[in-house]
Amino acid sequence: MTKIIDGKKIAEKIKDNIFKEIFEMNGARPNLAIILVGEREDSQMYVRMKEREASRVGVDTHLYKFDDDVSEDDLISAINFLNNDELIDGILVQLPLSDKFDTDKIISCIDPKKDVDCFHPENIKRLMNDFENCQLFSPVVNGILAMFSDIEFDLENKDCCILCNSDIFGNVLASVLNFQRAKAKVVHLSDIDWQEKIKKADVLISAIGKAKFIKKKMLKKDVVLIDVGTTKVDGKIFGDVDFDNLNNYASYISPVPGGVGPLTIAMLFKNVLELYRAK
Repeated sequence: MTKIIDGKKIAEKIKDNIFKEIFEMNGARPNLAIILVGEREDSQMYVRMKEREASRVGVDTHLYKFDDDVSEDDLISAINFLNNDELIDGILVQLPLSDKFDTDKIISCIDPKKDVDCFHPENIKRLMNDFENCQLFSPVVNGILAMFSDIEFDLENKDCCILCNSDIFGNVLASVLNFQRAKAKVVHLSDIDWQEKIKKADVLISAIGKAKFIKKKMLKKDVVLIDVGTTKVDGKIFGDVDFDNLNNYASYISPVPGGVGPLTIAMLFKNVLELYRAK
């Protein structure tokens, strides 16, 4: 019988702890700046969720909205302004940005000490070189680790495949899992042998944004499935994993929605709180 990894339930526990910690700060509140560019429906939805949940845990948010035609220089100027704003503890650029922007350049302009997503090159380098002393992790990576912890899954010597589009996400997650003694590798659909690789996996983490793409014929029995992908089809959100097809075949599945998403938001606020304390 496949067991569901209830990300929403895990996230609620984390947010309860964040709320208690902020409440005990006697009126002080961490502050998060969110930069939103354009009118992408999914990006606007995620930002609304973050604002709503932030108010529930005691984090103040400051939304900076820009039209699609904003110049890269103006966007970087806004980031520099926030870097120097003593009120702001964390800065988040809602991704993805349109192709007209150099996303890596924009992320690298964020002060590493205010980088809540932990995508800044300095923060990635710090993670790769000094994992044990690293204080912050990417919220999505931290959310995935929380899932493994919740199901008490021992990663040691487990074959973990990360099927993804983003090298940054894949390489960072693989490094973190390997520090947990897993045998993690990044796999792309462009790899000639991608099917062979995921067929051997004890754990598959999928983040490709293809609705119901992952079927049981691709995987071995009792695989653990962490679904990071989200795709909107006819007004409904689906993950990469064909949930119904893999029910009673996988040992664990994280659902979409209700899996990695809520945990990512909870871990975002945890990072904001940690940055506030560090400041």
